[in-house]
Amino acid sequence: MLVKTFSSTLYGLSAITITIEVYLGSGINFFLVGLPDNAVKESHQRIKAAFKSNKLKFPGREITINMAPADLKKEGSVFDLPIAIGILAVSKQITTDSLSEYIIVGELSLDGAIQPCKGVLSRTIQAKKEGFKGVIIPEANYEEVRILTEIDIIPVKTINEVIAFLEKRSVYIPHPRIENENIINDLPDFKDVQGQNHAKRAFEIAAAGGHNLLLIGPPGAGKSMLAKRMPSILPPLLMEEAIETTIIHNIASRQGSINGLLKKRPFRAPHHTISDVALVGGGSAPKPGEISMAHNGILFLDELPEFKRNTLEVLRQPLEEGMVSICRANMTIDFPARFTLIAAMNPCPCGYSSHPNKKCSCSSHAINRYLSKISGPLLDRIDMHVQVSPIPYLELRSDALNESSRNIKKRVLNARRIQEIRYLSNDKGSWNAQMSNPQIKSFCALESEANELLALAMTKLNLSARAYSRILKVSRTIADLDESEKIATSHIAEAIHYRCLDRDGK
Repeated sequence: MLVKTFSSTLYGLSAITITIEVYLGSGINFFLVGLPDNAVKESHQRIKAAFKSNKLKFPGREITINMAPADLKKEGSVFDLPIAIGILAVSKQITTDSLSEYIIVGELSLDGAIQPCKGVLSRTIQAKKEGFKGVIIPEANYEEVRILTEIDIIPVKTINEVIAFLEKRSVYIPHPRIENENIINDLPDFKDVQGQNHAKRAFEIAAAGGHNLLLIGPPGAGKSMLAKRMPSILPPLLMEEAIETTIIHNIASRQGSINGLLKKRPFRAPHHTISDVALVGGGSAPKPGEISMAHNGILFLDELPEFKRNTLEVLRQPLEEGMVSICRANMTIDFPARFTLIAAMNPCPCGYSSHPNKKCSCSSHAINRYLSKISGPLLDRIDMHVQVSPIPYLELRSDALNESSRNIKKRVLNARRIQEIRYLSNDKGSWNAQMSNPQIKSFCALESEANELLALAMTKLNLSARAYSRILKVSRTIADLDESEKIATSHIAEAIHYRCLDRDGK
């Protein structure tokens, strides 16, 4: 006798449906075929213990289980539950005609409880695409998928609940779908930062246009403090962005560590000792790295020159294309990595070469060697370079009210709305930072005086073609913040001002 159940396995960020064929023959052997890994092979013992704990009978006959397609490697304990249900059905301990309508995922505990698993959102989306009626998932994973519609989502705690549902002894009552929940804004606020108006302006421009930003200043000037307040002025996640971001974090994180759909843009701040694989992603079974976990959010690299040079160089492709490709002998997987890079660095090894009061102890050779850790091509991909100076004592002790993140965010949202209308037909993005060369020509027309100023800057600073396009993109954002259709000379001048690290030959 043969019974089929259905589950799915992860491939990058997507899922592939797996057909689990359970055959009951003569003899007493147990065969599990179809390229299962060790975690899948160990399901045999977990299922036997769970059956015994719940007074279910494990057949004393030959059981052959094939996981198709047989040439695709199956990984993880997520197949425990569909295999167990297949064994119960093939041995006629349960009677059901609805197994073909559901994708089943879940790890079995020895007492029959169902543990959470990774990638449930990806698996549910794939099941919906392929026309399955519903998915049977661990109750602990329900929060992350409850927003999806047009597919039944059945959260279960134990194997007995699954049996009762499939035999129609229990009625599925849909959980309420809550789409507009109040988000508690507990993010650090710019109003708590004294002074640094020049840097705050740069953060506003970066948030409005999605531009990459580099902060240069001595220790204690407030670079990290400013960067941590960037999420407070970013636009909220759109539903499509929230789903995409949650999928990435769900696959990259520990099981059960993601509770529901992500509602805030991610802010990732890896330490400078991070490895290439941890930053970019990879492994024998490729998983997203920090740059993909920062997708639709912020990647903050503090002490930028302290990162290994080859680690920084891998940022080039994601910064340019918004995607990172992980290549292996038998597969190539693309992970999205469209993030805003915020980086901070000291001006020299001791940190005080630009300090107004403290003397720098570094030689010119040491300073050049320190700055050379960041390559010219990488600097070219950072739209804005901003000097952050120490705050004078009187300004630090001032009782003056500072502008709040709420007010800054209003201007950012207004600029983003202008961009959304402008790029309504653009499938690749809706930010100024994502403009293509044809779009730059269409939307960044300059007045004659502005054009002359930019030509002078290109000559004097020996700027690259990439720096030229970055200046135009930033100036377009500054004009949007001013609600100006045209890019004026003042907009170009401010954009050029944010290129302080451009050097000859870069």
